[in-house]
Amino acid sequence: MPVPLSPMGTPARELRTVAVQPVDNQAVADARRVADAIRRRVLAHVIANQGGYLSQACSSAEILATLYTAVLRLGPSEGPAQPEPFAGVPNADRPTRSGSRYNGAHAPDLDRFFFSPVHYALVLYAALIEVGRLGPDALDTFNQDGSTVELIGAEHSPGMETMAGSLAQCLSQAGGVALARRMKGHSGRTWVFLSDGECQEGQIWEAFQALAFHQLDHVAVVIDANGFQCDGPMTGVMGIEPLGARLQAFGARVVEIDGHDPQALIDAAQLPFDGRPLAVVCRTDPCHGIELLRQRAPKLHYVRLQNATEEAQYQQVLSQWEAQ
Repeated sequence: MPVPLSPMGTPARELRTVAVQPVDNQAVADARRVADAIRRRVLAHVIANQGGYLSQACSSAEILATLYTAVLRLGPSEGPAQPEPFAGVPNADRPTRSGSRYNGAHAPDLDRFFFSPVHYALVLYAALIEVGRLGPDALDTFNQDGSTVELIGAEHSPGMETMAGSLAQCLSQAGGVALARRMKGHSGRTWVFLSDGECQEGQIWEAFQALAFHQLDHVAVVIDANGFQCDGPMTGVMGIEPLGARLQAFGARVVEIDGHDPQALIDAAQLPFDGRPLAVVCRTDPCHGIELLRQRAPKLHYVRLQNATEEAQYQQVLSQWEAQ
């Protein structure tokens, strides 16, 4: 039988929270505060620039906010508050590590964070600003010629570890790094942020198979399962459900949670290692926090404001947030 769907096209299933530690009310409050600020900043940017990746902020704000405020073990940012211009492709005379500097030093006991869906770049930049890893004016050069603050992020863009290339390659890159780190005796974890649309690619499944085979249980993959990709609902393009069961069949330890619940992600991150890579499937709503956006469904991938009336509607949403 087909999986029953919610009105937004995502699987209607019961989500569970893994009870590991008592609820940390302050951690949850901090994550929610940052998540709200991420959406507000992205919405303001979309209005000012007549378009942008807004639904991705709606679905992933709590995920990124929770990772940066409560989960990831990172050192202080080593990148400049105002990102530097693009200096050219890496070579013997140029440092190859630029975007990852914003996630702090590479150290044996610290985590590494790989950002796979590089079209979410605006959301990542907003998250870095809200947690103090980027300056408040960092978006001033967004998508400008010669800027590293790119519309589609690369290894020189703030917060990016690698050039993820075609979507779905990043998980393999992160797996290779994780294997090398284990061989060196590092204790830090390797985290990967992934979108559900990437799970339509075969390379994702080969990567999970390799992670499981090598028992890389220090790898944790957090998936924004918002049910949409660039061409529309996942169910109408290429279904991937039951995603959790498929990931488990490929050897992952799977936890499915409400992706807008910070405590659920905190709990999943605290699960003890058991020899399997961890996959946290975060069921999210691509219109969470901005009901007005639902009027555009199913075309949610990129919001381009059509006229002054629509701009005024989104400006009203932003003004209501700013008044709170």
